[in-house]
Amino acid sequence: MLLRRAVSAIKATKQRRHYRALVKRSAADAPKLEDLELETAPAPPKGDATALLRVRYSSLNYKDGLVLAGSRGVAKYPVVPGINLVGTVVQDAPFAPPKGSRVACVNGQLGQTADGGYAEFARVPSTDLTLLPDSLDDFAAAAVGTAGFTAMQCILHLERYGGLDDDAPSTVLVTGAAGGVGSLAVQLLSKRGHTVIASSSRAAEEEDYLMGLGASRVVGRLEAPSKPLDRVRFDYAVDCVGGDPLAHCLSRCGPRGAVAACGNAASGDLHTTVFPFILRGVRLLGVDSVNPPAEERNAVWERLDRDLDRELLAATTTTIPLADVPRVADDILEGRVRGRVVVDLAA
Repeated sequence: MLLRRAVSAIKATKQRRHYRALVKRSAADAPKLEDLELETAPAPPKGDATALLRVRYSSLNYKDGLVLAGSRGVAKYPVVPGINLVGTVVQDAPFAPPKGSRVACVNGQLGQTADGGYAEFARVPSTDLTLLPDSLDDFAAAAVGTAGFTAMQCILHLERYGGLDDDAPSTVLVTGAAGGVGSLAVQLLSKRGHTVIASSSRAAEEEDYLMGLGASRVVGRLEAPSKPLDRVRFDYAVDCVGGDPLAHCLSRCGPRGAVAACGNAASGDLHTTVFPFILRGVRLLGVDSVNPPAEERNAVWERLDRDLDRELLAATTTTIPLADVPRVADDILEGRVRGRVVVDLAA
C-alpha cells in the first residue's frame, strides 16, 4: 500500500512538472507538440511580475496562422503560438488577480515574442490579464477571443468618437465579414438594432451564413474607389482588412460618419485623399487590440458580457484539439475558416 502511494505521488509530481505545448522552433520548422518543463518558482519581483496560468482555452486567429506558417517579422522563434488565452491563475504574483481567478489575455506580445496560449500552462505579465465577469463562462470568452474583443473595440470607438448611437439606428458596413472579427461585428451591431451591410470576398458562398448572423445585405469584396468621394452608401464602417476596401469605405461613408480600422489582411497600404476628411468630416479611427489600457479592456469585456448572443456564438464556433491547430491554420490563411475556432487544451 505504501509503495503504491509512493508511486502515485511520483507520477503526480511528474505530471505537475511537465505540460503539453505546441512549439514553433524556427520559421522553417513545422510546429510540434512537445512536453515542456513547468517552472513553479516564486514569481519575479515587482516591476517584472508574471502570473502562472493553467490554460483552459485559446483560439485560432489570422495572426496565429502567420506565426505557424513561419512568416518573418511576426514572431520571435522559438515560440509557443496563441495570441490569446482563457485560464485560471494558479500561483499568486504581484499585481495579478488572486490565485483561482478566471482571467483572459488578448493583448501584449502573447504568441509572438512571448509564449502564448497553445500550451497547458503559460506565464503572462500580470498587467496584461483581465478578470472575467462571473456570468461569462470560459468557453464563451475563448470564442470571443481576440477577434470578438477587437470587434467590440471597434463598436465602442464608433460610439465614443464617431457618434454611433443605438437610439438612432444607423447603416454600418463591415468588411471581411465572414472572418473572426467581421462575423462578431455583424452579430453585435445587428443585435443593437443597426442595419448591417456585410462585405466578403466569399459573398456568394457565405450569404446565407452572414444573413443568419444578422446582416441585412451581403456584397462582394470592395475594390479601390473610382473617385475620392463617391455616392454615400452607409453611415459608419468596421474595416477588418485594410487596403483598397478601407479606401472604399472612406470614399462612401456619410457626412460626419466614421470608419473603425483594425486589420490589414488585404494590404497594409492605404491610398486615399484628404477629401473624405475635409469635405464630409469622416473620421478614421484606429483600433489597437495589442496594447489597450486596462480600463478599456474592462469596458470591452463588460459590454461583451452584456451584448453577446451566446447561442449564436456557440453555433458559429468550431472547437478543435491542440493537435489539429497546424492543419486548420492553413485554412485560416487561405480564407477558408468561417466564424471562430476555439482550441481546447483539455481535449
